[in-house]
Amino acid sequence: MMANIEFAREYGNSFDINNFIALANANSAARSISRDLLVGASAIFIWIVNESKKLNMKNMWIVYIGTFLVAFAFSAPFFLFLRERRIIELEKIN
Repeated sequence: MMANIEFAREYGNSFDINNFIALANANSAARSISRDLLVGASAIFIWIVNESKKLNMKNMWIVYIGTFLVAFAFSAPFFLFLRERRIIELEKIN
């Protein structure tokens, strides 16, 4: 998240997604890590959506928006925490 804030400070007060994508593709190393993160984050995000529906989890908008506004590194662990709480809650009901 700090890198996103630094990006906004360095390149303007708003988050310019087009410039961000251009910089993420500036060289081979940047393209490699960007694509790896995109594939991994996409797969986990799809699982998060499906799993949260299966478990009938509430307030998942926080995780969904957090993925894009904060970072995948925030939303994935946060979802796992919420998922574990929901599983414990369901076990107590049964």
